[in-house]
Amino acid sequence: MNHNQAVTLYISAASDLMAERETLARLIAELPVTLAWRIVQSPIEAEPIDTEALINADLYFVIMGADIRAPVGLELHTARRTQLSIVGFAKQGVAYTPAGQIFMKDSHAAIAWQPFKTTGDLMRKVRRIIIEHLLRHAIRYTLTPPEIANLQQLLTHQESTGPTEAEGTGHSAVILSRERFLPSEGVIVEE
Repeated sequence: MNHNQAVTLYISAASDLMAERETLARLIAELPVTLAWRIVQSPIEAEPIDTEALINADLYFVIMGADIRAPVGLELHTARRTQLSIVGFAKQGVAYTPAGQIFMKDSHAAIAWQPFKTTGDLMRKVRRIIIEHLLRHAIRYTLTPPEIANLQQLLTHQESTGPTEAEGTGHSAVILSRERFLPSEGVIVEE
């Protein structure tokens, strides 16, 4: 992998899951690796989906709340057509709308829906999937021995307390690691 190439995550989730969307985006920044990340999420407004990011995603997550909303169905259709590996999570304890029920039933063949109850529960499950992906592809991502050890430690010692609820807007983002990414233009802004 080129050190300037980002690891791309695509998160399909409706706007009613803003806390979950933001928490998953924030989760990436907390991983003990020095990789560049590109996190693309379902548009909230009537914007087009980032088809290129979707079909080239390293990991693709579908998060289902009470209802299915555009453009999640189109994103799932595109992912299925390009044979992406799809990881789906369905929120428990909500009353699914009739459209949500139909979507869950119709997508059951393509998605083995994993239940989650809270944002913290979802974060722990997604963290595990991301860490396992990084470890499987450690050479591709040129992970260092300390990064591999830190990721393995996170897998074996999942936190017993849930995450703090994230603040923010749940929009797409790019997270760059100073150690691996040298911008071709612009400057890195200090905190």
